[in-house]
Amino acid sequence: MTRGYAEPDGSTVFGDIGLSRLTDAGLAWRVLDEEVAELRPDQLADADAVLVLGHERIMEQSIPASGRLRHVARFGAGYDAVDTEACARHGVLVTNAPDAVRRPVADSVVALLYALAHHLVVKDRLVREGRWAERGDWRGPGLTGATVGIVGLGGIGLETARRVRAQGLRVLGYNRSDRSREAAGAGVETAPLDEVLRNSDYVVVAVAANPGTRHLVGERELALMRPGARLVNVSRGMVVDEDALVARLADGRLAGAGLDVFTEEPLDPDSPLTSLDNVVLAPHSLCWTDRYTDAVSTSVMASITAVSRGEEPPETVNGPFGTDGDSPGTVDGPFRTDNGPLGTHNPDTRDRT
Repeated sequence: MTRGYAEPDGSTVFGDIGLSRLTDAGLAWRVLDEEVAELRPDQLADADAVLVLGHERIMEQSIPASGRLRHVARFGAGYDAVDTEACARHGVLVTNAPDAVRRPVADSVVALLYALAHHLVVKDRLVREGRWAERGDWRGPGLTGATVGIVGLGGIGLETARRVRAQGLRVLGYNRSDRSREAAGAGVETAPLDEVLRNSDYVVVAVAANPGTRHLVGERELALMRPGARLVNVSRGMVVDEDALVARLADGRLAGAGLDVFTEEPLDPDSPLTSLDNVVLAPHSLCWTDRYTDAVSTSVMASITAVSRGEEPPETVNGPFGTDGDSPGTVDGPFRTDNGPLGTHNPDTRDRT
């Protein structure tokens, strides 16, 4: 496991992620000794699999020459920090846990929508600072009759749409590939990106982060949004041009933003975003609940144990799963056991790590 979000004993910032399931399956595990932004091949030389808890990068140069590494498992849905094509070329399967994060992230979107619609953060501050006399200055627009635009109709986008539609709101949606059938099933009217931006009171960004979506919502796109509209980003910070967003919030063109992701994380405390009353901020963890941890850990551990046995995991990212070893991203059998019998957790065990 990567070190950033975990302690040597396996405790993590997410809570108990079910490492006992690996032990019960006969898999030895250890936490890397060093926290790094990009994993090095020497850190993974004796590993069959690596569980990436945070945003550590795995590039082509991270893959050890030994050929032992066979599986990269992401604790969550996003895998923008993993070079999936390089992994495929080296026969390393990449998995994630998209089903587990859809509902908690969609709930987070709804929380941000309500917080923006009712000026929740400012009103909390009015009470704490004894400024009740100012409450009349912060009448929110509410959500009644609003149109919500969703940019990205993957699992999170569609799950968000279902929640918003259940409240009687109109939902417009854009996806880079055709998802009109799935959108119709969730009650979403699909439209080009520009049209979604022009006609929405609230815009939710929920696309996958990759080179093609960097600054997908940039200065031009923000200028297309309705005066007084609000933006929610639960994708990745790089999808929205943060400088352009700050400018539109500061000049009043946009009425607010709800952000759980940022271009640089942690966000600099001196960032202009922290001084704006019309912004709701969360430290890329708004969806972290007990149920989130349970769901993600169940999915991730199922993937690791399946791949260890040469079986197809629940979710794959970078290609078909097979047993012939010829297709990119395939796994050609169980984790090797040539270093001794299967073991329980032992930081020094090198049998099946």
